[in-house]
Amino acid sequence: MTPYDFLVIGGGVIGLSIARELKTRHADARIVLIEKETECGAHASGRNSGVLHAGFYYSPDSLKAKFTKLGNERMTAYCERNRIPINRCGKLVVAKDERDLPSLDELLRRGRMNGIDIQELTEAEARKIEPRVKTFQRALFSPRTSTVNPLHVIEAIQRDAMHEGIELRLGTAYVKRTEQGIQTSQGLIAADYTVNAAGLYADKIALEYGFSENYRILPFKGLYLYSNEPPGAIRTNIYPVPDLRNPFLGVHFTITADGKAKIGPTAIPALWRENYEGLSNFKLGEMMEVAGRGLGLLTDAQFDYRRLAVEEIAKYSRSKMVELASVLAEGVEEKNYVKWGRPGIRAQLLDITKKKLEMDFVLEGDRRSMHVLNAVSPAFTCSLPFAAHVCDRIDRLMA
Repeated sequence: MTPYDFLVIGGGVIGLSIARELKTRHADARIVLIEKETECGAHASGRNSGVLHAGFYYSPDSLKAKFTKLGNERMTAYCERNRIPINRCGKLVVAKDERDLPSLDELLRRGRMNGIDIQELTEAEARKIEPRVKTFQRALFSPRTSTVNPLHVIEAIQRDAMHEGIELRLGTAYVKRTEQGIQTSQGLIAADYTVNAAGLYADKIALEYGFSENYRILPFKGLYLYSNEPPGAIRTNIYPVPDLRNPFLGVHFTITADGKAKIGPTAIPALWRENYEGLSNFKLGEMMEVAGRGLGLLTDAQFDYRRLAVEEIAKYSRSKMVELASVLAEGVEEKNYVKWGRPGIRAQLLDITKKKLEMDFVLEGDRRSMHVLNAVSPAFTCSLPFAAHVCDRIDRLMA
């Protein structure tokens, strides 16, 4: 069996982008990507909001700050080249009351430190952008924030990967590592170097290579409620000031690529890793593991997991979601929000030694394998420069 030069595990936007970047750097390399589903982007990549973030949320010393601005520029250019529609609707960040103003100021500071085009507005100026918006005294506006249909992006990246000579094996699940190679559901694959971009199962695979010892994936379910108002009823994304101590941004308005509004997402603790709907993909062992970890965090975490869990579970209620969204805009009525979108699961990394959620991207690897352990939002926006960063790490380790 002739080995491949590179094996990439996971056909989301990160795995596909890494495979393409490897092919760009190593034109003669034999590269194979395996994806357990029958289509790429079936999990987080295809279920995310499609927002191309600008990059003002993130601490200036973080990888997220480093890659979001460049990722926005490169993904925007990629969509333009491939004629993928972009809604350049921008984003307003609004304050509920006086207590939000210091955090609003911190976002402005971070945005300027990160070189982001971000504008400080009065209430009146915010309403010129979105007449229905509610804010206290001030707001921030990000003109570079836009939205796309993530499935259209995945389809284009997949086509490019195949055209560039990357072998895609769909319906092929990673099973285990062996001395002969990687055992998959469709047979054995031998490769000189393995890249693990398996999302919700990245930690499980990394453990077989001696990595992720201090980390485990903690899954959170994201739900959106779609408005039945016509396109343009709300013109721009509207976000609250987030709690900067955790990686979630709170219930907000997202304007889709075709101009429709949706509210969400939730960050509900999932019961198992692919706990999308009902008992689909149910795994008893996973449920026991995830539940046990969650129970441990109730009393011994560096963030208020109990409060987070209680607040998020309440968002299964449409009325609660609408109530939270009504703080951000006028005329938000429950009768207009009746359709739930496809759930997504956030593969959030937890440091099990420090009992804290990882806020930034996390990689671990050596001269034989690289493991993308934490690639949550804004990973979709950052995917192209982040893939280059991963390959830089691989090149250094293989040298």
